[in-house]
Amino acid sequence: MPGKQTMRLALVDDHTLFRRGLINLIELVCSDCEILFEADNGFDLQQKITKEKEPDILLLDVNMPKMDGFATVQWLTENFPLVKILVVSMVEKEESIVRMLKLGVKGYLSKDVEPQVLGEALNAIMNKGFYYTDFITGKLVHALNSNNNPDKVKTDALRLMNDREKDFLRLACSELTYNEIAGKMFVSPKTVDGYRNALFEKFNVKSRVGLVLFAIKSELVVL
Repeated sequence: MPGKQTMRLALVDDHTLFRRGLINLIELVCSDCEILFEADNGFDLQQKITKEKEPDILLLDVNMPKMDGFATVQWLTENFPLVKILVVSMVEKEESIVRMLKLGVKGYLSKDVEPQVLGEALNAIMNKGFYYTDFITGKLVHALNSNNNPDKVKTDALRLMNDREKDFLRLACSELTYNEIAGKMFVSPKTVDGYRNALFEKFNVKSRVGLVLFAIKSELVVL
């Protein structure tokens, strides 16, 4: 029986102590992981990553000097598109998470994550290509990865929404806050909350992030 493949990782975070702690957690939950390198920010990453030292998964912070997480993801997508990105950050604003998802990251964890969850995220990204369990329900994950006809999923979803909910969904897939969405739609924030809650219920999601993921995967919104 062939040996288990080594998971090649890299860390990009401007806090050295956090990187040290994260490496300790990785060693605790992943016996077959190899840390290729560490970097302080996206610019430092550019100096260290090569085709010979290309990680399977890169763990990335959002707020960093010189070159932040958003710019780093864009650079990686253009230059190393096969690298899967797992964001590990204290930035938990929905707008930031949505923006990262639109850029193509494969998972998003808080820095106070439990070791077990970190291990689950690494294995899921390596084996399934993504880890969004914190933000969407298991039922939605199943739906997105089943063999359901995508056209049927899209048709059924469109049938469930009225025109104002469709307008809200399109704006929810942007970086606008809920208050800014209310302004764009010329309604009160309370009305926007109503649209949001209705779509959460209809699509069985728990957060704006889950809603955006569903909209992207089912092609309800083209980014």
